[in-house]
Amino acid sequence: MAGAGVGTGLVFLFALACGLSVANLYYLQPLLALVASELHSSASTTGLLVTTIQIGFGVGIVLLVPLGDLLDRRALVPTLLVACAACLTASAFAPNISVLLVTSAGVGLTSVVAQALVPFAADLAADERRGQVVGTVMTGLLLGILLARTASGLLAAVIGWRGVEAAAAVVAIVMGLVLRAGLPRMDRPKPLESYREVLVSAWRLLGAEPVLRRRCAYGALLFAAFSVLWTNVAFLLSSPPYSYPDWVIGLFGLVGASGATASSLAGRLADRGHGRAVTGAMAVLLVGGFGLLSLGARDLVWLVLGMVVLDFGCFGLHIVNQHEIYRLREQARSRLTADYIGIYFVGGAVGSALSTLAWARYRWEGVCALGAFIGIIAVALWADELRRSHALRGSGASVSMP
Repeated sequence: MAGAGVGTGLVFLFALACGLSVANLYYLQPLLALVASELHSSASTTGLLVTTIQIGFGVGIVLLVPLGDLLDRRALVPTLLVACAACLTASAFAPNISVLLVTSAGVGLTSVVAQALVPFAADLAADERRGQVVGTVMTGLLLGILLARTASGLLAAVIGWRGVEAAAAVVAIVMGLVLRAGLPRMDRPKPLESYREVLVSAWRLLGAEPVLRRRCAYGALLFAAFSVLWTNVAFLLSSPPYSYPDWVIGLFGLVGASGATASSLAGRLADRGHGRAVTGAMAVLLVGGFGLLSLGARDLVWLVLGMVVLDFGCFGLHIVNQHEIYRLREQARSRLTADYIGIYFVGGAVGSALSTLAWARYRWEGVCALGAFIGIIAVALWADELRRSHALRGSGASVSMP
């Protein structure tokens, strides 16, 4: 059954755990040159670390996150954190790039803790506060994504990349112990009996729930837009007229973090029944953000403003998406999360790949045009939703729209 409520302290704990867990996916990204130098590997081979971590994470989304609808999350989450700590420790002591690739895949696989905690928080929250609670927890997760690169770059200057991985392992162990002691036990029915049934039913939900399909489409588009920006902005900032060093480029993650304030606001508005209006507004911000970014090729003010607007739109739409899908089936929130986040990351991967091609051929102008086009698709999807809703109301039908 849905929770009767969740206290501020527990919400903060969820947000902190989500941020620290998802950060494990990004610690090595700004440190690839250091890794390549120490392990005597080529840039192309070392670059595969990002790919293997993401592949591991994708497998974890599909195979591990749905377990939250079958097992007690109070036991599942600390177990995943301990396993993640083991993989991080192995990464810290990796003797060569081959071993590091394997251990990094393990880090990605076990860093799905955040995706197990978000539906847990949704279960604990009272109906009228679910959007606010999920928004606050997701703020922690999004800050973890944005600040991980900055933190690891600063730490690596003192303790090296191996020290960063070892420190992350210690944090994972401590967080596992804290969550084991602090997470409440929920007495709720478990309608599924087998792991196979969990996986099969997760796929069936996509076919059965039009709201889920539409929100997955929004999710794929927003993360594609997000990836279009953050895949290539480092190339812009390292080139004239900016020519910033790596540590300064890393600090731009702090600029993007300001957009995470959209999470709590979007959650509150969704709780009040304004989810569709917020969806349209955030989709428009995706387009507007890239319009501002296009002016930032030579003007830092426009570049920073564009980052804030785009990230605000991405984060806000992400929260509304999760608010809407968690209203569908109370006992299937982990499977709904797996479906949504799985497609969300596919969108991110496609956006990143297209952004690389756009930069190679058209530089920053091509990147911004691509991002704006993705935003226009999101706006068109929302306009179609609005049109169909008006058509149903005009016909007197009482069918809920996705």
